[in-house]
Amino acid sequence: MHFTTPTVLLLAALPQSLAWGDLGHQTIAYIAQHYVAPSTATWAQGILMDTSTSYLANIATWADHYRETAAGAFSEPFHFIDAQDNPPSSCNVNYARDCGATGCVISALQNYTSRVTDTDLSATEIAYAMRFIVHFVGDMHQPLHDEAGERGGNEVSVLFDGAKGNLHAIWDTQIPEKSTGGYGLTVAAAWGKNLSAAIDSGIYKTQAKTWIKGIDVDDVVGSVTPWATEANAYVCSVVIPQGFDAVEGEDLGENGYYQKALPTVDLQIARAGRRLAAWLDAIAQSETQGKSTKSTGHKARGHKDL
Repeated sequence: MHFTTPTVLLLAALPQSLAWGDLGHQTIAYIAQHYVAPSTATWAQGILMDTSTSYLANIATWADHYRETAAGAFSEPFHFIDAQDNPPSSCNVNYARDCGATGCVISALQNYTSRVTDTDLSATEIAYAMRFIVHFVGDMHQPLHDEAGERGGNEVSVLFDGAKGNLHAIWDTQIPEKSTGGYGLTVAAAWGKNLSAAIDSGIYKTQAKTWIKGIDVDDVVGSVTPWATEANAYVCSVVIPQGFDAVEGEDLGENGYYQKALPTVDLQIARAGRRLAAWLDAIAQSETQGKSTKSTGHKARGHKDL
């Protein structure tokens, strides 16, 4: 696909528009690749027409760039859910309250989970649905993508190791890149390998078994709203435990903020990757069993089909 939006404009938009940045999304994709069943990998590779060792990582950030184009502008609201809560005293997500008329990340995942197995759609439309699924599972695990306050932290000016930025961007990009020492597919693959090892035999081994309980692709809202709720809780406990004003103008690369935030970033990236694998496995299994070969006609609120 040819993107008409000038590169300079895309780069200017990145600090306020990405969840996890390219590095985080690519890492989530590599973790998912590690865990999907072989049959699921073959199914996804066929849809994406990519049999490389980075078949999910290669498309993990597509949705962010697509939303910056005229054709993809409709998908802007699908990257987040604006929880109308009151951090730091109260953090919570309520789908009926918080998913607006134009849609949200939960309703988007509902829509594209249905579309990725819809035999009435074109190969291009199905491939788009796969790309959206890979991206949106990652989005909802970034705490500030589940929060309305200060536009998810976009309006909170901060520093990070002396460089100006905003709170949202710090969580998207600066913390992950400082932790790994860089960015790009090679760095993402290495981070994904380390986090997968932590899931398999390290610090996440015991709890990881609970991460994928209750997955039901026929009840998307019921399955993934707890994921958004879980991520949103970190807004109160880790992101702004003393409120937005307490971090305004502060250097979050110093004074212990980075060190306190990093374990949550690692955990949420690991959770997203493991859950993405389980989600794709569930869709592929459902299709094999003939349960989801055609959309039901339901259209999630605010959605424009591709």
